[in-house]
Amino acid sequence: MMIQFVQFESSLSEAEVRAVAMERLPEFRAIPTLVQKYYLKLGTPNRYGGLYIWDSPESLAAYRASDLAKSIPSAYKIVGAPDVGIHEVMFPLRD
Repeated sequence: MMIQFVQFESSLSEAEVRAVAMERLPEFRAIPTLVQKYYLKLGTPNRYGGLYIWDSPESLAAYRASDLAKSIPSAYKIVGAPDVGIHEVMFPLRD
């Protein structure tokens, strides 16, 4: 499994960020290889993030090349470049 942690600053209000996320839920739910996604409000004003859990490196790579992934900066009106960390899961606490 792979973890992708994305952090960004948005020029949208919190309500607008939430509305965009809710509107896009069906697109993310339709990705069978996305095990889970957590939508995050970070501790700094106007900072948000996403924690994605992918079933394989190939699934993560396919997503990163997709139009859906490429649309995130414009959808959330991201200020600057997002910070993206990618990590391989060693093992889970629970099966």
